[in-house]
Amino acid sequence: MVYLLPLEKLEISPIGVVKRASSNEDVKNKNLVSRIVLKENLAKALDGIEEFSHIFVIFWLHKISDNGKAMLKVHPRGRTDLPIVGIFATRTPNRPNPIGLTLVELVKREKYILWVKGLDAFDGTPVLDIKPYDKWDANINAEVPEWLAKLSDQATLHP
Repeated sequence: MVYLLPLEKLEISPIGVVKRASSNEDVKNKNLVSRIVLKENLAKALDGIEEFSHIFVIFWLHKISDNGKAMLKVHPRGRTDLPIVGIFATRTPNRPNPIGLTLVELVKREKYILWVKGLDAFDGTPVLDIKPYDKWDANINAEVPEWLAKLSDQATLHP
């Protein structure tokens, strides 16, 4: 059976941009605070967001090369001691549509600017959407492969 995709192409426009204190900041440092500066005309769309402690930020990984977009398999986190798996089984930024998704702590809102903690995006990264986190998103029965569980255990032992 052949499945046809309903659309060959999508058009999407950023709603804002990530601003960091410095373009040299380590984006993997979950303790750093960055800003999401939305388009001013979207300020009203943020009304009520302050009542949430955490939000999902969906963004475009604009620094991914065409070679990165063509990758289909990788060693997770570039570690050759881990098995080669398909990119959709990893959190690699290298993917056909380089879309980033991060759950962040919402620190504060000032008009059309959100201050967030834990965003792993570079300065200048286009933001595509923001969604609030709620208990519906939590899943205590989630399972992960053994290799990822080992990485999580190592991260606990060696942050």
